Parts: sequence; structure tokens; C-alpha cells
Amino acid sequence: MNATAVSAEWRDLLRLLPGYDPFAQADGCWFDPDAAKLALDFIAECVTHVEGALAGRPFELEPWQRSFVANLMGWKRTDELGRPVRRYKEALLYVPRKNGKTPLAAALALYVFFCDGEAGQQDYVAAANREQANMLFRQCKGMIQNDRRLSKRCRVYGGNGMGGHSRSIVKPADNSFLHVISADADSKHGGNSHLVVIDELHAQPSRDLVDTLTTSTASLNRKQNLTIYITTADFNRPSICNEKHALACAVRDNRGDRAAPGFAPHFLPCVYEALPTDDWKSPETWKKANPNLGVSVSLEYLERECKKAQDTPAYENTYRRLHLNQKTETDTRAIPMDRWDAAPGPAPLVTDAETFRAHEERLAGRSCFGGLDLSTTTDISACPFVFPDGQGGYDVLPYFWVPREGARRRELRDRVPYETWARLGLVRFTEGDVIDYDVIRADLNLLRERFHVREIAADRWNATQLITQLQGDGFEVVAYGQGYKDMTAPTKELIKLVVEGKLRHHGHLVLRWMAANTATEQDAAGNLKPSKKKSTERIDGIVGVIMALGRALLAGGGDGPTLTFW
Repeated sequence: MNATAVSAEWRDLLRLLPGYDPFAQADGCWFDPDAAKLALDFIAECVTHVEGALAGRPFELEPWQRSFVANLMGWKRTDELGRPVRRYKEALLYVPRKNGKTPLAAALALYVFFCDGEAGQQDYVAAANREQANMLFRQCKGMIQNDRRLSKRCRVYGGNGMGGHSRSIVKPADNSFLHVISADADSKHGGNSHLVVIDELHAQPSRDLVDTLTTSTASLNRKQNLTIYITTADFNRPSICNEKHALACAVRDNRGDRAAPGFAPHFLPCVYEALPTDDWKSPETWKKANPNLGVSVSLEYLERECKKAQDTPAYENTYRRLHLNQKTETDTRAIPMDRWDAAPGPAPLVTDAETFRAHEERLAGRSCFGGLDLSTTTDISACPFVFPDGQGGYDVLPYFWVPREGARRRELRDRVPYETWARLGLVRFTEGDVIDYDVIRADLNLLRERFHVREIAADRWNATQLITQLQGDGFEVVAYGQGYKDMTAPTKELIKLVVEGKLRHHGHLVLRWMAANTATEQDAAGNLKPSKKKSTERIDGIVGVIMALGRALLAGGGDGPTLTFW
């Protein structure tokens, strides 16, 4: 059927996905109502709920779910071999928690497995860990067990516990299988995949499993392979989840413009989210982000959680990310990143070695205080310097060192591009697989020739030898505690400076990443300190800034420039 010949009823259904018009990028594709109806009928007649009050009852799709299924399974195109196949190769189902995305993904996986007519299917359901992977498998297994027709056509193996079992569904008649795997499994997967479903994409520790599985769908021998990503929002950081979300938003907003970003007729975006400008306390915003509000999402529950987020600021970001699909910098907000980004200080922004040197030259001769956070010998080490301006404000120049060996391993663990940052000159690699303190010592001595380094605060537990060496070099090095006693005042001062636009960080990419990661913990007396345990990723540079601010505050904010060159 030609796309223009689709009935008004189908058109209205297909256009229910937020902001997306599948007709705008039809680009030679057509809609087959019979194919869409087959998928919808399969779910209505063969799929049941498997847990809770609805267990055993038919899976009745909500209108938005019907739209997603009809679009995904109903649109067709002609492939390069002249075969009619599904239009969509990838889809993102991006909805907040408790909106039924996992049961819907399980139903779609079973439809493909039983109804695609593809012999020898290699289908994979993947998640970040065994427990999460088992959740989707439990849905598939329960749906099969509740329908005698499906049970007769396959064998189900494993999945009786929360993890540790081999979980597979096998269809002997055509040698097909659906297998559950996780990113923490030891072996590699993905030979000639037909279907890939990746649950909770935001929780993937790296892009490796996703890339392994998606590249395994490249064979022309597979007529209409399909990858479905399902997830809630990730933190605001570099990740495979945010990469797919950005693509989905670009496709949604493209409107059929071949020359603009997001022209991808093969990608189906289903994105339910509240925008940063939406009032997160408003029921209208809750409704916008939660398509199953009043169905599987309790209005009373959201009211209670929203009230909790208002009464407990540390819970606000958790509520907004999980229930409104708003990207947040961390679970517990410490540094307001809108204010951080609004006042970086004098141009240029620090994006490479050249722009960093420009600020070094601008600050040459100025008095400064350093904060040396060595972390462990195998991780990133930081020593930012703060330069008081004599008027209550500060410039910041951060220096970072990372062991060269194992940088790729740390990229996977921390989900950040250390090697790229090193090429840009924003971090320095030291040789070997542990940090070379001699390099840090030599670099700090070179910096003393450029700046008037009044003091360096250093963590007394991790830097004993280096403290002694630097003191022998003539530095005034002060052992600095990491507890509430020493950290409270400068942590509060850091937040105050950011809010007032008085911390000139120059947009340094690495320091910004750490600022966005930073969470704090507070005791009963209201004392505050940065928390490496609660923070999403590394915060060494921010810890160093706080330590340096602590010494500057004790010195009365510094004395401003000692030399001027302008």
C-alpha cells in the first residue's frame, strides 16, 4: 500500500508517538496494515501479563503502545536484493519507569521469534547485568507458559533463579533460539543476529556489548533484522544511551529534510520525556512523560514521590530522571550545572592545549593555591590551582595526570575519552600502568616558575612521599583532611561561587565532566563534603578545587595578582 493511501484511522494511530511523523521520512517505504494487524492480534490473543494483579490476563495495549507496534511491524521497504522487508532496523523505546516497557519489549521479542518466518533465528535479549537480563527473560518465559500454543512450539531452558542460569528459548522446528545475555558475562556473543533487544540501555557499562550485537546484524542473509533499545534516561554524560537518545530526537525532529541531521528512515523513535524547561512539579508534566499514567503508573505514587523530591532536595534528581526521563548530572545534585555553564569566565573556552595555554599566559605571575588529589596510583590524579582576584572571585586552572597503560580500560570503566583528552592536551599521560609521581613533581616545579604558588593542599593519606619531596623543593605543602571538618566551608564556598558566577573555570572539558559528576553528603549538623561514593563518576578535580579554596579562604581569599602583564 502506498503511504499516501493509508486510511485516516491508521494514520491517526501511527502519528501518536510524541513529535514523530513516520510519513515525513517514508522515502519509498509503504505501510502494510495487514502486517501491523498481525502483530497487534498476536499480542492481543497470545500474550498475557505474568505478574501482579493482572497476571494471566490478556496484554491489552494502550494506544501509544499500539502505535509503536504498528509502526515497527507495519512499515515496509524494498531492500537491495528487491525483497519486501521491514522498514525499521532500529527503534528506541525511551519511557520512564513503570510504563510497561519491559513487558512490551518481551511481547515484541516473542512476536518476532514466532511469527517472522525466519529460519535459524539468533535472537538476543541483553542487559547490563544478569539480574536485569533475567527480568525480561521472566516476562518472555511467563508469557509462553501462559499460552498453550506457544508452549507447544518451543522449549524454555533456565531462568528459575535471579541469575546464574543459562536462559534460552529454543524452537526446534526451524532451529531458532532466543538467548538472554548480559554485559558482565565472560563470553562474546552475536554471530548472525536476527533480533537484538537491549534492556535498560542507560545501565550498559560501555558500548562494547551493544556494538558487538548490532554489528552482528549486518548479514544480507538476514532479511529484516531488528534492534530495539529500551531504557529510561541516563545521566548527562558521554554514553551509548545518550548517543541513541540524541539520534532518536534528531530523527523525530527532522520532518523529512534529507540535508538536515536525523534523516534516518530506518530508525523509529519513541521518546517520552519532560523537557528541562517543563515544571517538574506539575501533573501536566507527569502526564507528558508517562504515557501509562493511571494504567501502570500510579498518580498517587507520583504525587508522593514529587512531594518527597521537594522536601528532600537530594532526591530531586533521582525523581526527575527515573519518573520524568529528564537527564540529570547525578542522582544528588551538588553543583548547579546551568550556573556552571553560564559563567565560564573570559574567552576562549578550554577545549585543547592551545586554549589552555592562553589562560596560562593570562594568569602568569598571579598568586595561586593548589589542591593535590592523587586518588590511587592507577587512576587519574589532579592538581587544580585557584587564583584569587582580590574581589571574591577565582580563576581555576586544573592539571590532570593518567597512567598511559590501561587508559583504554579506564575509558571503559569511567565511560570517558581519556585518550582523546590526552591527544587534546587536557590530561597528561605518564608512562606505565601506575601514576608516575616524579612526573607530577617535575610538572609542579615547572608551574612554580610561571605562577606564584603560595600553598598546595594535599590529601595526607595518599601523598606522604610526594608531600615530603615537594616540601624539599621549596613548596609550602599542607596536609589536608577529607572529612567534614576541613571540607565543609570550601564546599559551600564552591557552590556559592558557581551560583554567583565568580568561579572562572574557562569551560575546561575534563573539569566540567567532574563537576557534573559531583554529589555531596551531609551530616546531621548540616556539614557538607564531596562524596566519591555517591558521585556517578570521578570527581578528583573538584575535590582538588575545594581543597585549594580551603587554603585560599584561610589566607583571607588571597592577595590578588603579584605581577601584571596587561
